[in-house]
Amino acid sequence: MWAAGTRRPGLVLAALAALGLALEVLVARRRRPVREVLFFPSKPSCTEALLAEAASPDDAPVPCPCPLPRGDCAFSRLLRHLLSARRSLELCLFAFSSPQLGRAVRLLHRRGVRVRVVTDAQYMALKGSQIGLLRHAGEARGIEASHGPAACSEPPWIQVRHDQESGYMHHKFAIVDRKMLITGSLNWTTEAIQNNRENILIMEDAEYVQPFLEEFERIWEFYDPLNSVPAETNTSRHSMRRVVQK
Repeated sequence: MWAAGTRRPGLVLAALAALGLALEVLVARRRRPVREVLFFPSKPSCTEALLAEAASPDDAPVPCPCPLPRGDCAFSRLLRHLLSARRSLELCLFAFSSPQLGRAVRLLHRRGVRVRVVTDAQYMALKGSQIGLLRHAGEARGIEASHGPAACSEPPWIQVRHDQESGYMHHKFAIVDRKMLITGSLNWTTEAIQNNRENILIMEDAEYVQPFLEEFERIWEFYDPLNSVPAETNTSRHSMRRVVQK
């Protein structure tokens, strides 16, 4: 009797310890850093529901009438990771003309995410580039903020800087909330997403994210308009460069 009674507390303690360990494992799994590789071209898929949910998360979903299939694909996963931004988004992109990715960035901006963009000077001027739309969205929000009751600690507009040198600004990476890196061969264009053999690596690993953060900040300062290069350098470059649209 006595021996059985003393064993019960021990069993209870063991059960509680096992439960605690199981909870720790569950929490660790939920917090597991993102590590994912995506390959393109991506199969056609409707992304309207994903973008609509990001725009109005409290509203009931409205079915999209388009004939494209619903389901997971490389492009939808890229969009999900991009839309996970809560505080900041740094974009360093040679080519940016995908309407869906442009819309996602504008949604993040309207949600209060600080967006900074570094891009290639010649490509940003081409028809279809999303850079002009991003700048316009930032200007509109800037006007609203300037008439608001409180001042913003961060600039309300989408900040854009471009190269001022002889070579291409050929990087293709994004940093979400200063902790998630999105990089690879993919240009953010519909052509590349739907037709090209490309890759994207997405990771939450400070050892790799930090060098990209440092590179972005270095380029950001180097492309400050106050540090402009002589006009003849730009003229020479634009006369020699061919337009790359993929």
